[in-house]
Amino acid sequence: MKIFTSSEYFDEQLYLESGRIIEGYTQAYETYGELNRDKSNAIVVFHALTGSHHAAGKYEGDSKAGWWDPLIGDNKILDTTKYFVICVNILGSCFGSSCPTTPTKKGMPPLRLKFPVITISDMVRAQMSLFKRLGIEKAYAVIGGSLGGMQALCVGVEYPEFTDKIIMLASTYATSPWAISFNKLAMEGIVKDPRFKDGNYKKEDFEELPLSGFAIGRMAGHISFLSPYSMNQKFGRNYVETDGLYELFGRFQVERYMEYNGYNFAKRFDPLSYIYIIKAMNIFDASRNYDSLSDSLKNIKAKMTLVAFRGDMLFMPNEMVAIRDTLRDMGRGNSVDYHCVDSNYGHDAFLIEYDKFDFYIRKALEK
Repeated sequence: MKIFTSSEYFDEQLYLESGRIIEGYTQAYETYGELNRDKSNAIVVFHALTGSHHAAGKYEGDSKAGWWDPLIGDNKILDTTKYFVICVNILGSCFGSSCPTTPTKKGMPPLRLKFPVITISDMVRAQMSLFKRLGIEKAYAVIGGSLGGMQALCVGVEYPEFTDKIIMLASTYATSPWAISFNKLAMEGIVKDPRFKDGNYKKEDFEELPLSGFAIGRMAGHISFLSPYSMNQKFGRNYVETDGLYELFGRFQVERYMEYNGYNFAKRFDPLSYIYIIKAMNIFDASRNYDSLSDSLKNIKAKMTLVAFRGDMLFMPNEMVAIRDTLRDMGRGNSVDYHCVDSNYGHDAFLIEYDKFDFYIRKALEK
């Protein structure tokens, strides 16, 4: 599999949904396989909240492959002997694209908390500029899970000619109060931590000792990615062997796992980027600029494949059912396939239980 990683700078204004403007911006991206002569074999993969453009393969010295490596590669579901797969780091993320801690213009200081609020539509608009520069006028398919699914839906609504196939996994048409509540815990933990310094921290401040408020907020959010069943299966009521049962701060295995996950994540992900991205997730609503959800979805021309997971407590299956039923009520039932995967893993199933849904992706691509 041929892997290419790069970035493009756009010395132009990006007009945002809020009415504000970003004067210049960078898009980091990674591609797999080769674009054919007529540039008709591109599949766009949109990453989720904490993902990046590194979706598959390994960088030199890495022990861990990209976040969707089991699905992307030669003779895999997203077959790179056949397709040209591209994944772009979203606007606001800290992995190479423009974000609150990077300058929008060379020689200018980062905007930090003066960076404008961005939306899913803004992220997709920026990516469309990149696709145009690369000569990709139309994608064979677009696919994404969670926040990536929001981007895929946004493409269908706002750029209906860009693709004929949309695949959404573990996602929604509008973020629910339940999901917003988990994000609120993370945002409060970050901004109320004294070491956050109103966003004026240095990058190296958290390399050794991560922001505690961020780590705690991430722990809360991580609970929503799992499920009671998966946590019971993984940890049960097992206690840490070196901790005393009657020590006040002695820990169950699940507690140690939450600490490890929260604090390690807070070392590698920028807190400003995190609060900007969860803000974009919170305000996502595909019907916001329309009279109704049906008024929004009527713009979609692509065939949609919706994959929900029964154990998903963050974006529950009924949220994807609402998309299917709305299309059916519009007389467009033949343009949507809905599948609910029997999974107890939780929201993160789309990153783990590949064998339970990969054939739905294959079927959607082959149609």
